[in-house]
Amino acid sequence: MWFRNLQIYPLSAPFELPAEALHEKLSTRPASECGNLEFSACGWEPPLGHHGKQLVHAVAHCTMICMRREEKVLPAAVVNQQLDRRVRDLEESQGRKVRRREKGEIKDEILLDLLPKAFTKTVLTYAYIDSRNGWLVVDAASSKRAEELISLLRETLGSLPLRPLEVNSSPVQVMTNWLQGGSLPQAFVIGDECELRDPGEEGSVVRCRRQDLEGKEIAAHLKAGKAVVRMSLEWQEKLSFVITGELALKRLKFLDLIQEAVAESEAEDHATRFDVEFALMSLELGNFIGSLIKLFGGAVKA
Repeated sequence: MWFRNLQIYPLSAPFELPAEALHEKLSTRPASECGNLEFSACGWEPPLGHHGKQLVHAVAHCTMICMRREEKVLPAAVVNQQLDRRVRDLEESQGRKVRRREKGEIKDEILLDLLPKAFTKTVLTYAYIDSRNGWLVVDAASSKRAEELISLLRETLGSLPLRPLEVNSSPVQVMTNWLQGGSLPQAFVIGDECELRDPGEEGSVVRCRRQDLEGKEIAAHLKAGKAVVRMSLEWQEKLSFVITGELALKRLKFLDLIQEAVAESEAEDHATRFDVEFALMSLELGNFIGSLIKLFGGAVKA
C-alpha cells in the first residue's frame, strides 16, 4: 500500500468529519461495475479491498480512502477500422460521399455496438486526509487522476475546501540554484537524475540518469541557460523521489530504514500489516512534506 506518487493539496479549512461519519458519506457513492452502455463508472472502495468493509481506514489523525474507477477499453484503431469499412460500404452502395456529420453518427453507433463487448479496466486511486497537518495526499502520477478523486470526493461530501499547493519560491529556480552551487538542508541529498530545459518556446531538453548532477557536464548546460524542471532527491535515508517543477513527486520509494521498521512489527494478517504500513507511511510523510515545502520558501497562505 506504499504510495508511489504524491499530489499534495492543502486544506483551506479544518477537516473535522470523524471517520465513521466519513464512511457513511462515502457509502452513498459505492464503487460499481460499468453498465453495458457506460464508458466508465467510479465510486468508493474499501482501502483494505476484499479484506475489509469500511470505506475509510483511520490511524491517529490520518484517514485513508480509495476510489475505484472502471472504464471500458475500446482501442481507437478498432473503432476507426470499423468506421472506415462502414463508410466505404455506404459510399459504394449509395454512390455518394459520406459527410463529416454522418461519419460522427456512424461512429457513435459503432461505439454503442462495441461497448457491451469491451473489456473493462479497473484503476484504484488511494488518498489520505491528514487533519493535523491540513493536507489531502493523493497517490496519483498525474494531476488529472488526482483531480478526478477530488471531484468525486466533493460530489460525495457536498464541499471540500482545498487548493493546489503553491509555494513562495519558484521550484524551477530553486532546483536550478542547487545545481549551480546552492546549498540544500542537511536532511536532503541530490540524486543522480534530472531534466533540464531551455526556457524558449522550442527550447532543447536534456534528460540525465545515473549522472553526477554536480559535475562539469551539467554545469555546462546550466551555463548555457537551461533550467532544472525535474530532479531526484533523497531525504534522511528514508525516502527517495523525483520532484517536478509543479511540486508533484514521482517514483517515491521508502528506503531500508522504514522497511526494517515494518519487518520488526511482525504483522501476521493483511489488515494488521496495512495498519502498520499506513501508520509508518503517514508519520514519515507528515514530517517529510513539511520539510519539502520549506525548501521552496513555505506554502503561500490562502
